[in-house]
Amino acid sequence: MKSLIPAFFALFFGAFVLRAQPAVELYLTEEELPDLVQCLPAPPDTIGEAFTHDIMRYMWGKTQRRYPERLAVAKRDAVWDLDTLRAIYSVPFGLEISPEKTPEIYRAFINGISTIEQIRFRPKAHYFRMRPYARFKEESIFPQDDAWLATEGSYPSGHTIRAWSAALVLSEINPEAAEALFARAFVSGESRVIAGCHWQSDVDASATAACIGYGRMQTSLPYRVQIALAREEFRRLTRTPEELRQHF
Repeated sequence: MKSLIPAFFALFFGAFVLRAQPAVELYLTEEELPDLVQCLPAPPDTIGEAFTHDIMRYMWGKTQRRYPERLAVAKRDAVWDLDTLRAIYSVPFGLEISPEKTPEIYRAFINGISTIEQIRFRPKAHYFRMRPYARFKEESIFPQDDAWLATEGSYPSGHTIRAWSAALVLSEINPEAAEALFARAFVSGESRVIAGCHWQSDVDASATAACIGYGRMQTSLPYRVQIALAREEFRRLTRTPEELRQHF
């Protein structure tokens, strides 16, 4: 874990300047995605072993706030901004993702994530689970946001769905980066526990939710066309000198 932190800490500064979100083209509507209420278990109730584990993980998360570098990563991961997300995931991807330098990869990235993340809406509204900081009458790492954040259910975690969606889409473009991408997605999930905004069971369900949405997105022809363009762009931009000589 320690080896992951410095690179992400370097990305932290300036994270809180929210920009206008890039225009997206969805590959599927919310209604076309599977209903998580029908295919995932309900979040744990407030008695029993599962909720005890959630409480213990919440307490663990609070201890991690003592470490400035890890807290900085958690704060960076909390920024709900696609440009921030692409900056974070450019690191494990191994190539800067941008509309100017990698337009095809960029389109697959923002459109794919924006499509998959819609899968959170129905379970959030259906269960309307109370967030950890609210249940314990404490503050998250962003106390200024606690009031409005409490108006949305905790289960599942939208940030974690975004993180795993990013890893899923980008690992399809660059399979060799899969380990680093999924390791970063795991860190992003832990960040939500450290923030006090999500229970561990929210985070765990969110990784599965992203996979369910990603699987459904594979049936979209526009996505299949775009991911092929993104893979070709990646191959072209990462050719070795030997490959370039053979090409010419």
